[in-house]
Amino acid sequence: MLLEVNNVKKIYDGFELNCSLRVAEGSITGLIGENGAGKSTVFKGIMDLISIDGGEIKILGADNRNLEKNIKENIGVVMSEGGFCSELSVRQIGTVMDSIYQSFGRRQFFETCKRFKLPINKKIKEFSTGMKAKLSLLLAISHDARLLLLDEPTAGLDVVAREEMLDILREYMETEGRGILISSHISSDIQGFCDDVYMIHEGSVIFHEETDAIADRYGIIKLSDREYGKLDKKYIIAYVKEGFGYKCLTDKRQFYMENYPKTVIEKGSIDQLITIMAKGERL
Repeated sequence: MLLEVNNVKKIYDGFELNCSLRVAEGSITGLIGENGAGKSTVFKGIMDLISIDGGEIKILGADNRNLEKNIKENIGVVMSEGGFCSELSVRQIGTVMDSIYQSFGRRQFFETCKRFKLPINKKIKEFSTGMKAKLSLLLAISHDARLLLLDEPTAGLDVVAREEMLDILREYMETEGRGILISSHISSDIQGFCDDVYMIHEGSVIFHEETDAIADRYGIIKLSDREYGKLDKKYIIAYVKEGFGYKCLTDKRQFYMENYPKTVIEKGSIDQLITIMAKGERL
């Protein structure tokens, strides 16, 4: 297992994190939830940027608070906050990386930067938002890391720039033994890219499922008040009361399609899942 977050707690005034998740070799794992749900707190805990109040975090089998240099070299990070000094150029950043990481591929890094149209000698402060995001990702994969920790890496990017970044990550995952934990509020990035997804709400993980299963088995059932009253609710996960009636989330779409053929039943999506699980009542 590349990453294990076991019953981790972090207590702030008015907020408490309770989280467990896993990232296996060969897996791209998504972390979803509304703003303020706790996604960035999870990443900061994994990176030991904040002290945790309970539980344990293991990276490549080792306690994240006492990582050997060889394990640190196997972690690539893109955080939603922070980065290199904006006065540096890509060439200067390459020199810094070369001094930090034994496995940094300087020549390949510069070639990849040119491939994605990142000027080597221009200062970072002159880069667009998309260029900065691509640079952060290229730096994360430049030292042959086995585990990538990506906190909102596509935030603020247009569709073309996001797809370019996802292509970089797909290429990265072609090498065996690697894995990614990625958070994003953009559902299409998660649903079309990740193997499994965790949902965090008000500091707690309330949902974990393979993304293929969400498309294959999950459904949204739309019902009037009367229809809801007659519904067999044994496979209903959560529901939201709306003006027209009820909207229900199920992981047994086929069951309801066969037994309620006249009822409106749509395929599930990440957006709908977040809305119903976060705002609705869970059964």
